[in-house]
Amino acid sequence: MSSERATIMRHAGTVMVGQLAVMAFSITDTLVAGHFADTALAALAVASATYVTVHISLMGMLQALLPVWAELHGAQRHAEVGRSVRQALYLCAITASLGMWALLCPDVLLNWTQVPADLQAEVRGYLNIVAFGLPASLLFRMYSTLNQSLGKPKLVTWVQVGALMVKIPLSIALVLGIPNVLPPLGLAGCAWATLAVMILMLGLAVWLLRTQDFYKPYRIWAPMEKPHATTLLRFVRLGLPSGLAIGVEVTSFTLMSLFIARLGVVATASHQIVSNMTAVLYMIPLSLSIASSSRVSYWIGAGQIHRARQALRTGLSLVLLLSLSLAGLIGWQHHTIAQFYTQSPEVAALAATLLLWLMLYHVADAVQVFCVFTLRCYGITVLPLITYTVLLWGLGLAGGYVVAYGAGFDVSGLTWLTPQSPIAFWQTGSLALYVTTAVLLPVLWRAAYRPTRGTQVRH
Repeated sequence: MSSERATIMRHAGTVMVGQLAVMAFSITDTLVAGHFADTALAALAVASATYVTVHISLMGMLQALLPVWAELHGAQRHAEVGRSVRQALYLCAITASLGMWALLCPDVLLNWTQVPADLQAEVRGYLNIVAFGLPASLLFRMYSTLNQSLGKPKLVTWVQVGALMVKIPLSIALVLGIPNVLPPLGLAGCAWATLAVMILMLGLAVWLLRTQDFYKPYRIWAPMEKPHATTLLRFVRLGLPSGLAIGVEVTSFTLMSLFIARLGVVATASHQIVSNMTAVLYMIPLSLSIASSSRVSYWIGAGQIHRARQALRTGLSLVLLLSLSLAGLIGWQHHTIAQFYTQSPEVAALAATLLLWLMLYHVADAVQVFCVFTLRCYGITVLPLITYTVLLWGLGLAGGYVVAYGAGFDVSGLTWLTPQSPIAFWQTGSLALYVTTAVLLPVLWRAAYRPTRGTQVRH
């Protein structure tokens, strides 16, 4: 048990460092754009939300292949790992084409969300540039998923940290300009810096695949086979629901920000503080979930179901322990955290209250993301999509809107809810996550402890 715990913790810690480096990309752009102009910052908020929604949904389809490659690795079918990766390139090409189309033609989305006309030109320009970096980003996600499935995430993390070291000065130079050398490009500078870093990361990934002896047994560079319909269909059945589920999860959170904006500056600023904390905290259970799902699938592929169950229990216990500890820390220091972010007493007071709800929110969020990732190890992807759609969009987002704004419904009987406040969204969102966990966790346990569970490896 201690060996499995150490392996999961080591893998998760490495993944988390890389994930935080990637998060720092957007933080860098936000800070630099804010120093350039308020309009650039506003346009970046819209453009980055659009890009993230498209990118993460497509990325989820490729991330969902982790259990497939981890099982093949566990079964010691090394050459088949390479063949499966080459087949996944066809899926990556399709997803990249769809994503580029969405980013190059964003007018329908911008008009539907009523983005102000004076921002649309900058938003469109940003999206048109980063669209050409999307294929490189998705290919790097494939490389990242491959390494995670093989239990070797360090190379990915080194590339991500190195890319951040390039991203920071490049964004500053392109956005703000260099006197007598380079004119300021504004928001377009963020986009060009992002494009350059995406290409750099892919280039480093290709170089590592070509030069590192670790990859030789997998024959990654064997001749490309023709599309294999059965394999690709299996990828789509696994990846499409996973990608859509991630899209629902992301939009349920991003749309909450848009709805809360109607409640005023104090509400919006307070929510932004807690959203930032939520995103950072989410990296911990996400990293543990990636590491745990890799180990569970590895042992399934090796035909050692009892070791897979041990990895599952170990991963879940770590998620519970860390999420409860962090929730307790937030509750203990919620006033201090709020005051660190702002000098406004009104914003700090509301943010402190929201942080108390984040305590509850984070624990359920941590357990449900663990369930979703490990359910993929057992080929269960449609149920999380349905659960997310009904509960996160329905009970969480729509429920929060009803409580906050009334919307023709009388919620006076539900005295624990807080109308006309962003607290309403965090209350209904927390409730939705706990119900989601209550649905998914028993299904995961039944799948893991089925006595007739076979050991046939997907490929």
